[in-house]
Amino acid sequence: MAAADQIKSLIKSFAEGDDSRFYATAMQIAASEARNGHHALAEELKNLIDKAKAGKSTPLGVVKSFPVSASQKELNDLLELVHPNEKLKGMVLIPELEKSLKRVLDEQKKLDVLRQNNLFPRKNLLFIGPPGCGKTMSARVLASELGLPLFIIRLDGLISRYMGESIAKLRLIFDSMRQFRAIYLFDEFDSIGTTRSQGNDVGEIKRVLNTFLLQIEKDDSSSLIIAATNYPESLDKALFRRFDDIIQFPLPDKEKIYQLYKKELSEFKLSKKFNLQKISQESVGLSYAEIHKICEDIIKDYLVYGASEVSEDRLILYAHQRKNPY
Repeated sequence: MAAADQIKSLIKSFAEGDDSRFYATAMQIAASEARNGHHALAEELKNLIDKAKAGKSTPLGVVKSFPVSASQKELNDLLELVHPNEKLKGMVLIPELEKSLKRVLDEQKKLDVLRQNNLFPRKNLLFIGPPGCGKTMSARVLASELGLPLFIIRLDGLISRYMGESIAKLRLIFDSMRQFRAIYLFDEFDSIGTTRSQGNDVGEIKRVLNTFLLQIEKDDSSSLIIAATNYPESLDKALFRRFDDIIQFPLPDKEKIYQLYKKELSEFKLSKKFNLQKISQESVGLSYAEIHKICEDIIKDYLVYGASEVSEDRLILYAHQRKNPY
């Protein structure tokens, strides 16, 4: 049966006329029933949801703000709602990273079993690694695989120059985590997680960090918190022990670059035109996102200028330009 929090959220969203929250919660219930082996009920719920959504003039995907009551309108400036559909099997990852993400998924899917034994699944995660190596994408994948919405915290809306205002906003976010199960992503977390010993830091940011440490310590919600940073060395040391798991996102090695080139270029049958082993060696040092951009560029060349303008040398040139942009 649906969890009490889900039922309360369903009723509350219905009373407030909040379609986005209502459908998201209903889908959570359907996914939960499927995991419990009630496949017929889950399918029936899904069909009812699809029919209900089809009868609405405003599709779910256009909702861009967080569904809140009148007293919490400020959350609209703090949280960006995303409905991802990426899957773990679609990512090119090193085995250790894939295993870490799968462990989070496996524990979350056994949430009830763990709680019955006074244990809790991994839910507070710190993602560390260079830009473009899959931190945000992995947050999207976790949300998609678990059937949960993803809320991206707008840090520019969180930090205020007025004393105490940022702290109040942060508490609103943590209150939302208890009211509505989802994945909450603090991207570029170093902007608020910077070490408190830095003398040139802004006092308000130090107070926000202290509040974050306190809130995450006492967080008892079913939501997942993900903090992502490119600069782990700048984080306050007290943060690391507050997370259930610290997951590293390294740059791809030659083999992973090769797999990504092969995957990205195979749809247009371009992979056979190139020596991907050679190209992969020339691309070592680039991120997953940069490899993806190179593939996009070569595919656009193919579509716009024709096959005669697509060559191995040109693809290597694009790789070198990415490695040395100046």
